[in-house]
Amino acid sequence: MISPTVGPILGFTTSRHARIFVRGEADNNGAVFAGIRHRKAGDSQWSAGVFSRLSPEFDMSDTLVLNNLLNDTHYEYQAGWFTTSSPGHTPETVKQIALQWPATVYTFKTDSTARNRTRRYVIGSCRYLRLTAGIPSAPHLGDEIFASIHALARKQGLDAVVMTGDQVYVDDLNIVAPDSDYPAITRKYRAAFGQPNIRSLMARTPTYMILDDHEIEDNWPANRGNGDRALYNNAMRAYEAYQCSHGPAHELQPDGRINRNLTRYWYTFANADIDWFVMDCRTERILSGRDKRMIDVVQEQALLKWLINSTAKVRFIVSSVMLMPDQRRDNDGWKAFAAQRNRILETIRSNAIKNVVFVSGDIHGSLCCHLTHDMSPDFIVHSVVSSPLCNTRLLPYANVRDLIVNAPLTSVGAGTYSLHLDSRVVSEDNFACLTITGQQLKVDFHNNKGRIIESATIALK
Repeated sequence: MISPTVGPILGFTTSRHARIFVRGEADNNGAVFAGIRHRKAGDSQWSAGVFSRLSPEFDMSDTLVLNNLLNDTHYEYQAGWFTTSSPGHTPETVKQIALQWPATVYTFKTDSTARNRTRRYVIGSCRYLRLTAGIPSAPHLGDEIFASIHALARKQGLDAVVMTGDQVYVDDLNIVAPDSDYPAITRKYRAAFGQPNIRSLMARTPTYMILDDHEIEDNWPANRGNGDRALYNNAMRAYEAYQCSHGPAHELQPDGRINRNLTRYWYTFANADIDWFVMDCRTERILSGRDKRMIDVVQEQALLKWLINSTAKVRFIVSSVMLMPDQRRDNDGWKAFAAQRNRILETIRSNAIKNVVFVSGDIHGSLCCHLTHDMSPDFIVHSVVSSPLCNTRLLPYANVRDLIVNAPLTSVGAGTYSLHLDSRVVSEDNFACLTITGQQLKVDFHNNKGRIIESATIALK
């Protein structure tokens, strides 16, 4: 067997199962299979392998599922790919082949079902990796921060890394040489996810992703042109293969494999008493008319139902674009979809839902803030924004002058929601670490060297 060309990426992980992405390479002379085997840490006996036949449809990649795992348990696994000249082989028959597995042993831990334990997440967005003729230019600049995240994971432990958008910049050469075909876009994914530090982190830490505009095109769909249908189809095909495939949006089939027939990109996941709703804020927009929407009716109803029914200690809602604060010059954010934002806020307020935290990126700046309501003294909603993981000299960092802070955000009827800044606006490459302990949420912003450069504390109710 050969080591994966991209991955392994440890994705959606529960107390009972884990999804792991593996990519191989095409072989014109034979069928290509990926495989994973695992064992409890400390055991000597490996499991029977889990195998999948790889297809060019998903750029010779697939997500394999480890089922029937034990709660709160450390596991080891090996992953790789191989070819066979027999066209009749299946994922079941290749189990009979004597394989020499790659030497690297990866580790992960299943989730714990225990409530009221310390939980720790890293969030980040906007990782720019410049490509020249398909080859990363100075790739260490785009990979450095992941060494710091991995060091934090080894030292303190992480329940998950949540990447909130712009994991790749499909449109980075739009001015001179736009990429729109599937091979060119997947080449960018291979470069972005193939760097050593991000590979080491994602192989061992549950990683969740959602797209923003640069996975397709800047300010999508507002900048969509008449000739962009092929671009969109190819970009989403690559997104499904590399980002969506190992996440919760795919249903699990009775045979233990993921169902490749997607009905949506938004999803939910939970770690005992911590709930996450990850919105798709790009592919469902309605830009004009009386019913302008950031997310469609089905997703909005699912979000509101989730908010009302959740019994979690903390409810995190990922919105790739900031729900708050508003930018002064921006038609891409929630300010342009005020009626829908008001419905979400009113649902939280009218149902007295506590400990709601919006998690965002996008603006190339980071901050913490909260929202109050002049007629509901117990109402409070928080926002944590973390961006960018790696900026480009072509794009500026956001600063406080770009934002409308310590001022009214919106009004509904006779009531007014007002926004209050809880941290400075961080204008450098960074990631945020969210630590839930007892009745508080600590937010630490780390620079690309891993040093804490700004912090805020959110009291939980």
